[in-house]
Amino acid sequence: LKEEELPAAECLKDTLDRVLPYWHGTIEACLQDGKKVLVSAHGNSLRALVKHLDNISDDEISGLNIPTGFPLVYELDDKLKAINHYYLGDKETIKNATEAVAGQISGKRK
Repeated sequence: LKEEELPAAECLKDTLDRVLPYWHGTIEACLQDGKKVLVSAHGNSLRALVKHLDNISDDEISGLNIPTGFPLVYELDDKLKAINHYYLGDKETIKNATEAVAGQISGKRK
């Protein structure tokens, strides 16, 4: 491919195809062993994990904005299904950061 034919970013489907094998092959095993897992990743990789954990449709995930720099905690049941999730931090600050991410995304689409 010529440089101008290369995509500027990775689509969510490609990210899912890359992230889910790691989830199934490594992270699940750690969780099943009772370990706590910290994932530090780029926004699209986190969106892929959230899509998987919350079973979010393709349409719904496009409207999900994950604020940068705020830990997102997931509580999972014995079958590693999400039962609760929440951000650590001040709710108003998280809301503002989420809106800022939404503004960055809408600005890129123009």
